[in-house]
Formats: sequence, structure tokens, C-alpha cells
Amino acid sequence: MHDENVAFERPEYIREVLDAKNIGNIKKPLTLWEKISNVGALRKFLILFVLAAIWQGYSVWVDNPLIFPTFKATIVAFYDALFRGELLSRVLVSIKLLITGYSIGIGFAMVLTVFAISSRLGSDFLETLTSMFNPLPAIALLPLALLWFGLGKISIIFVLIHSVLWPVSMNTHSGFKSVSNTLRMVGRNYGLTGWGYVSKILIPAAFPAILTGLKIGWAFAWRTLIAAELVFGVSSGQGGLGWFIYENKNELEVAYVFAGLLTVIVIGICVENFIFRNIENKTVRKWGMCS
Repeated sequence: MHDENVAFERPEYIREVLDAKNIGNIKKPLTLWEKISNVGALRKFLILFVLAAIWQGYSVWVDNPLIFPTFKATIVAFYDALFRGELLSRVLVSIKLLITGYSIGIGFAMVLTVFAISSRLGSDFLETLTSMFNPLPAIALLPLALLWFGLGKISIIFVLIHSVLWPVSMNTHSGFKSVSNTLRMVGRNYGLTGWGYVSKILIPAAFPAILTGLKIGWAFAWRTLIAAELVFGVSSGQGGLGWFIYENKNELEVAYVFAGLLTVIVIGICVENFIFRNIENKTVRKWGMCS
């Protein structure tokens, strides 16, 4: 047995400081490929380049411009329609309708969401409407829109509102419901009430879900608009991008049809990368709310 009164001495251990020069390479320079691969824009451009090469190769193999024109022919048709034809004016018509329907749809979605977070009845009301109308394709309402509003812009705006309203409402409401009780109590402890509580606590905390809803609503609205213009075409004497595609299909100008489809894709890429990505970088990424 050890005597409890005996003190044990621990031998001293002296660690010598190492010279940093002998440690090795602390900062390793990146290779050229690592520098290039770290740029997101270049990675996406490479993906687009590969897809274009596949398109060109497949169309050359098919060798039938009436079925599948080459990427080169599509680019030539796109340039001709943009600078010598009506493509730009058709795009502006579609964008104007899209912004109108999208904005009104977001406005209605905000009203429904405020009602939903205000009471249990409002939440049940929104959930019931969403389960009823969200699965309903917006284009399926086009015949009713034509009966109610006639052949014109209002019919297209009606189906655009339907395509935007439900995904934005559902995601916004889900975002508000997912705000933690801790954040809610912080807002209450600071004495925030009413709009101050909503704008400084609820909206920032729920903004990732809100932004997702806005993206989904935009995508639904964009494809609904093109489909609606393909169905009944000209609105108030001037057709949009969908009507441009439909007209060229009837004239068997398949390269111009692909040019119209390429325009739809380019606009979608631009909106996603230059609008929504900037909003995301200045909000949820800046706040550290996404990976």
C-alpha cells in the first residue's frame, strides 16, 4: 500500500520549439487545374460546352435538319431572329406578362401566408387550398380563363397567378412554421411586436424557404407562360416567345424552333444565376444559413 502522505514528483518535460522552416510546406500553391476548378462560372461553362458538343455530334449523326438541327444551325437562327427578326420583341412581350403575373401571385401569396400565421383557422384554410389547387396544372385552367376573360392578356395572367400562388404560399408558410421557439423568444425579449417582429425575426429566419418558393414559383410561371402562348398564341395582337416557337413549327423552320427553345433556356439560366443567386449570396449565404 502506498503512503497517502508521500508526495510523488512528476519528472519535468521540456518541449523544444521547432523552427518553422523545418516543418515543411505550410502553404501549398494551387495548381492551374485547381485554380480553374474553384471558379463556379468556369465549371458551369464547361458543362454547357460539353452539352453543346453532344448536341452537335448527335445532330450530325442524325443528319436530318427537319428533326434535329445542329447546334451551329440553331445558333445562326438565334442570331438572325434576335438581330434581324422578331425574337427580341416576342421575348419582351413574354417577360412583361411574366413579371405582371408573378408579382400579383406573390402579393396574393403574402396575404394568404399572413392570414395563415395569424390563426389556426388561417393555417387550416391555406393548407386545404394548397392541397386542392397546387396539384392542379395551371394550363388546365386555361379553357376556363378563356371563357371568363376572353382571348387576351388577362387569361394568361390568371393562369400565371395560379402557377405562382400555391408554391410560394406553401414554402413561405412552411418557413414561418419552422422558425425555432428560441428565435421567437429572442424577438419577444427585445420587445418586438407586429411588423417589427415579422421583419426582423420571422422573415430572416424563414427566408431560405421563402427564396425556394420564389424560385419554384418563377419556374412554374415561366413554363406555364410558354405553354399558354403555345396553346392560344397571340395576346392582344402580338404573340410572345411561345407563339414564336409555334409559328416557326408551322413553317417547318425547325432551327428557329430550337432557337426559341434555346432562348427559354438562356433566360432561365440568367434569372437563376444573376438574380436568384445574387439574392441568395446577399441574404442566406451572408447570414450563414446554407451550406
